[in-house]
Amino acid sequence: MAEEAKATATLVQALRDRGLDPSGLTPTGVRPSLAEYLGAIWERRHFIWMDAGHRVATSNSRNLLGRFWLVLRPMLEAAMYYVIFAVILGVDRGMENFPAFIIIGVLMFRSTMRAITSSPGLLSSNRAMIRAFVFPRAALAVSAQLRESMQMVYTTITVVVMIVVVPYHEFPEFTWLLVPVIFAFQFFLNLGISLVLARIGFIFPDTSNFMALTGRLFMYGSGVIFPIDRFVENNPLIATLIQANPIYHMLAMYREVLMDGTVPALEHWMILGAWAIGLTLFGLLFFWQGEETYGAEQR
Repeated sequence: MAEEAKATATLVQALRDRGLDPSGLTPTGVRPSLAEYLGAIWERRHFIWMDAGHRVATSNSRNLLGRFWLVLRPMLEAAMYYVIFAVILGVDRGMENFPAFIIIGVLMFRSTMRAITSSPGLLSSNRAMIRAFVFPRAALAVSAQLRESMQMVYTTITVVVMIVVVPYHEFPEFTWLLVPVIFAFQFFLNLGISLVLARIGFIFPDTSNFMALTGRLFMYGSGVIFPIDRFVENNPLIATLIQANPIYHMLAMYREVLMDGTVPALEHWMILGAWAIGLTLFGLLFFWQGEETYGAEQR
């Protein structure tokens, strides 16, 4: 790297010695200032939006049922977990509306689960684009989470229809209007996760294997498919860890507005908001620090 920089400086000086202007030579693979970086992402907002929309439109294009899978897949997942945990294991004892509990948990956790498991391979899966075009690589993470948000529109509609139709029926409350607000927090939580794991996955390609297991740990430790509080009452350490888990609070908020018809407690907003904002800011700085390395040869 030092030899390349020295050779470049020599070339620039040679051009100046001949009376030529080297200012038109724009270096590549150089990390811009953070302000320039954010500006470059904003300038490419149309590309980010179109890339996300195109990938959603083509994600099931080879299947006979096409976009219907965006609705059918989450319905089948919720039904599968209901059979396992309610019918076979009987963890629904003492719960008034376990079908709605598991539908909300499984389906609203999907985008966060994908952020955890797929982000480590984000840069390697877009290797061709990174080498072909000059753009801020963080745009890939933003596009990925925007794509998940577009798919979550279908998923959220599925959730609402299912909890109304499936016994014990839930009926619309004014608190349902808070679902987009909670999802905005979830979007930034997912974006922060994606930015952090994308760089870690670039440095340590084996991260993908670990995060597949970590995703399952979060699923079982966040109350996605059963009320985790019942099983940790006698273990203060585990209970404390769960209380610090933003996914646990996020799902509790979804269930409170959709099932209980109540506004979530301030504690839920504070913890989820702190994680969403803090992780996004940290993830952006962490990812930006490695910007000049992402075009290098990957393993």
